[in-house]
Amino acid sequence: MPELLGDNGLVALIGLASGIFLGLAARLGRFCTMGAIEDMLYGGSSLRMRMWILAIGVAVMSTFALSAAGMMALERSYYLSIRWMPLASVLGGLMFGYGMALAGNCGYGCIARLGGGDFRAFVIVLVMGVSAYVMLYGPLAYLRNWAFMQEDVTGMPPGIVHFLSAQSGLGIAPLGITIGALITLGALASRELLTAPQSIFWACVVGLAITSGWAGSYWVATTGFTAMPVVSHSFSAPVGETLLYFMTASARAPSFAVGSVAGVATGAFIGSLMKGHFRWEACEDPRELRRQMTGAAIMGAGAVLALGCTVGQGLSAFSVLSFSAPVTFLAIIAGAALGLRQLITGFQPAE
Repeated sequence: MPELLGDNGLVALIGLASGIFLGLAARLGRFCTMGAIEDMLYGGSSLRMRMWILAIGVAVMSTFALSAAGMMALERSYYLSIRWMPLASVLGGLMFGYGMALAGNCGYGCIARLGGGDFRAFVIVLVMGVSAYVMLYGPLAYLRNWAFMQEDVTGMPPGIVHFLSAQSGLGIAPLGITIGALITLGALASRELLTAPQSIFWACVVGLAITSGWAGSYWVATTGFTAMPVVSHSFSAPVGETLLYFMTASARAPSFAVGSVAGVATGAFIGSLMKGHFRWEACEDPRELRRQMTGAAIMGAGAVLALGCTVGQGLSAFSVLSFSAPVTFLAIIAGAALGLRQLITGFQPAE
C-alpha cells in the first residue's frame, strides 16, 4: 500500500483519515471554537470551551507520550522550529479572532459547515484561503517578511516544556505529560462537562486526531524516501494549499494539508447525514455576505501572522506546548469578543 501511494499520497491519506474524525466531532459533537466563545460570553455555558480545553489536554498528553516512545521528535514540528515573535502572535491572534466573529466561524468550522451544504461557508473558505496565500506568498508577503521575519530557533529553548526542563533538570516527556494531565483535570473540574459524556468523548477524539497527525507525518518523514515536514492539522494557509492542489493536481503532489481539509469536509458531510441536518443553504442578504467575506480576509491574513488558526495554534501548537500557543489562543478569544461586541451592541456604552 505505501509503495502504491508514495510518500505524498500516504501522508495525504493520514490527513484525510484523521480529518474525518475532526469533521465528525464538529457535526456530531458540536465541537466549535466560535460556538464555545459565544456560549461562554453570552450563553452562560462553559461546556464547549471546556471541551476545547479537554481536547488540548488530551493532545498534550498523547503527543508527549509519542515523544517518550520515540514516535515523534517535537523539535521537528513547525511550531518549535521557528523563533517565537510575541507581537506577531498577539496581532495575528486578534486579527483572526475579530475576523472569525465577522465571518461567523473559523476555517475549521466553515469547512465543517460546508460539509453540511452551506454555500456561505464555501465563500468564506475561498476568501480565507486566498487571503492567507496573499499574506504568505503574495504582495503582502514583502511587508510580512519586513515586519516579522521568521528565523530558526537557535541558542534558546524552543518551547515551554523545554524551558522548564532546562530550569528544573526534569525530562521533557514526563513534564509534558504532567502538564497535559493538569490541563485535562482542569477541564474536567466541572459538573456540566462531567455529566455530558458525549462531549467528553468528542473532545478526546479531537485531541487524538491532532496526535495522529503528528504520529503519521513523523512516521512517513522518517521511513519514506521523500523529504516531508512533520505536521498536524491547521486550517488557514493549508486551505489555500488545498485550493491550489485542486486547480493544479496534475502538476502538484498531494499533502497532509490537502487530505486534512478534504477529511474535515467528508467527516462533516457524513455527520450531517447521520443527524439529518444536511441541507443546501445560501446567503440571501448581501450585507451579511460582505461582512463574512471581510471577516474571512482578515482571518486568513491574521492566521499567517500568528502562524496558525484556532486549530493550528489552539490545538496543534498547544500539543507541543509552544510559547506561541497560549498567547495566540487568548488573543483569538479577545479578538472574537471584540468582534461579537461590535456585532451585538455596536460598541454602544453599557447603561
